[in-house]
Amino acid sequence: MRFLEVISGWINDYFSNEEAIYLVVLLGVAFGVLIAFGAVLAPILAGLVLAFLLQAIVARLERWRMPHLVAVWLVFLFFIGSAITVVVVVAPLLWRQLSDSLAAMPDLIERLRAALADFAGGQPGLFSPAVVDSWLITLNAQLTDLGGTALQGLVAQVPNVFAVVIYLILLPISVFFFLKDRHRLIAWVVALLPDRRPLLNRVGREMNVQIANYVRGKFMEILIVGSASFIVFALLGLNYAALLGLLVGVSVLVPFLGAAVVTVPVAAVAFLQWGWSWDFAWLMAAYGLIQALDGNVLVPVLFSEANDLHPIVIIIAVLAFGGLWGFWGVFFAIPLATLVKAIFAAWPSRATTLPQPET
Repeated sequence: MRFLEVISGWINDYFSNEEAIYLVVLLGVAFGVLIAFGAVLAPILAGLVLAFLLQAIVARLERWRMPHLVAVWLVFLFFIGSAITVVVVVAPLLWRQLSDSLAAMPDLIERLRAALADFAGGQPGLFSPAVVDSWLITLNAQLTDLGGTALQGLVAQVPNVFAVVIYLILLPISVFFFLKDRHRLIAWVVALLPDRRPLLNRVGREMNVQIANYVRGKFMEILIVGSASFIVFALLGLNYAALLGLLVGVSVLVPFLGAAVVTVPVAAVAFLQWGWSWDFAWLMAAYGLIQALDGNVLVPVLFSEANDLHPIVIIIAVLAFGGLWGFWGVFFAIPLATLVKAIFAAWPSRATTLPQPET
């Protein structure tokens, strides 16, 4: 009985407000739709993300007295031009470097074998030649399996070409209409809500600010970090500079873990290219400087309006939401965690809504 009284008191405290029930229902419906239809709605969700990114440009043009429709068309044409540039210029370069890296894999394995053999020869008490040979056999087998799996994956994706075409058609259409009819869509959603909704308004404003700032800030961080890494790698003569620069840029999607993971291929390529040399040292020092500037300068500037989250909370959010929704879960892990924090902070309870007794 005591347990039931506690549960009943907790429900009365935190669900006595009508808006709390509305909020629970809305969140439940939203999560249910994403879990059940997330893959089907991927073009629409991606269009919504890009619309968040481009809306700031539309708003700036409107502040310069440009008509809304003209601003939308200019931004949309800029988006289409940028996408075509990426497909025509950037994608072939990345594909060429990826093909070169796969073709050079046997030579890289042989150089790695020689490096490990030299290391084992200098430390005879730690590793025997048989152990080194077993490592290389295992590595070669893993890489062969990886290549076969990748080839099978590409062949399996051939029937999905039609789905890719549909995706490429729906994505720009979604971006255009999200930009053009933004106010009408918001008004339609608001009309479904109760007239008096201070809690929903507060959470909605927090969600809009956090997600919009995060999408724009994360895009700029990927662009700046990836471009800076590519330029530094190319100037220092590192092989596969474009491919590694892309990996470094994308790694910022996963705070802390991404930087640690992407360091392995950067260091491996540099070591196999130069060995223990000053070139290797300069490359790693420049890479470390990029990571330090990203964490200590760029992130505070781009995400100055975001609520602080403990690193453990960020890692848990990345793992949890990434497990639910894959790439998009990882991408939105931080704003979703911030939204959960905002909901807890704004959640009404009888202790805060009932008048306090006079003393």
